[in-house]
Amino acid sequence: MFKTVFNWSGGKDSSLALHRILQDDNYSIEHLLVSVNSSYNRVSMHGVREELVELQAESIGIPLTKLKLQDQPTMEDYNREMKLLMEDLKSKGVTHSIFGDIFLEDLRKYREDKLKSAGLIGHFPIWKRNTAELVHEFVDLGFKAKLVCVSNQLLDESFAGRELDLELLKDLPKDVDPCGENGEFHSFVYDGPIFNKPIPISVGEKVFRVYENPGEGEKQIGFWFCDLIKSND
Repeated sequence: MFKTVFNWSGGKDSSLALHRILQDDNYSIEHLLVSVNSSYNRVSMHGVREELVELQAESIGIPLTKLKLQDQPTMEDYNREMKLLMEDLKSKGVTHSIFGDIFLEDLRKYREDKLKSAGLIGHFPIWKRNTAELVHEFVDLGFKAKLVCVSNQLLDESFAGRELDLELLKDLPKDVDPCGENGEFHSFVYDGPIFNKPIPISVGEKVFRVYENPGEGEKQIGFWFCDLIKSND
């Protein structure tokens, strides 16, 4: 059985990939690894509060390991810190690193190249699955999630905070991937078959933020974030 670190975002694709890998006797998930913005104590890119992913890990029953990053780190900073963490995990017997990526070839190659330099092997349990089928499977399995971050290039403010359900899928524009695989949206999963109990959340305020675009096209890109708060229910 391979000792494995699972790259956890707290969202839909991570949850589906983890659900699948937990049924594979070849892998023993030793850690859930999440990247956290240390300036705001929130999950990098998704903007989810750190305490909520801690509750996810507690409900799943797998230890959470955090990669603490400064606000808007450079790729050099990220690569350096991630390599140090991967080498540390390898020294503790971890051999594989699992991701919930679906079809972005350049991202997969980047991950595999970086893992190779640290002496680890990548595994992608939902790779090349049809994204429309995946999101319907997500709903059919009983997972529940809310959209926490949406790109304003394709989606408006009203999508931030919405439940990820069949009604949402009907409302998505045709040029938006059903799983948001191109970065159109990110989600937070608060219930489903991988959890021992639901994560108690309530919807907070929405904020709009603009970031420098590291890729091609417009110099800046904007996102609507919906804050989720731990509720007392």
